[in-house]
Amino acid sequence: MEKQNENAQFNDIETHPFEPYLPEGAKVLIMGTFPPQPKRWSMDFYYPNRTNDFWYMMGLIFYGDRTALLKEGSKDFDLVKIKCLLDDKGIALNDTGYKVRRLMNNASDKFLEIIEPVALDRLLARIPECRAIATTGEKAADVIAQLTSTTPPKMGEMVMGPDDMMIWRMPSTSRAFPMKLEVKADYYRRLFKAVGI
Repeated sequence: MEKQNENAQFNDIETHPFEPYLPEGAKVLIMGTFPPQPKRWSMDFYYPNRTNDFWYMMGLIFYGDRTALLKEGSKDFDLVKIKCLLDDKGIALNDTGYKVRRLMNNASDKFLEIIEPVALDRLLARIPECRAIATTGEKAADVIAQLTSTTPPKMGEMVMGPDDMMIWRMPSTSRAFPMKLEVKADYYRRLFKAVGI
């Protein structure tokens, strides 16, 4: 009985916990699927899990140092540094799932059911200079393809969407995705170069 109750709580519908991060003049909107459970967060912001490569990759790309976005002498992410980087480069963040249900007690996209996707048109209306959407992984790419009536691109490639919007599919930054940090960084460097960052 206890096990049944435990599973029931994981099947509850969750609403996205973070507001979209939309710097003025944003050129690219990077979209994952949905944050992990709060017990895995090290901060209240996108890619909060210390074992996710996203912020280490961004440090490597823009500062040549995977630890550049950590607090001095700490393993914690520095949210002030992170937001300064996003604002300076014009990088917006949000996820493709607005309401989801976890089918298992984990953060795997494979066991994540999208109940309600992001309101993409409303989101893009708030960042009119944005010319590119980049998804971090296969499930996010599939959601954006459905929302834009496009075909999901192959990893590292791009298709053109409505209103000349570039839609890129990037490698997942999850450590579960078997690719070295430096290789992931190379994919994202190409994206940033293409959008003028």
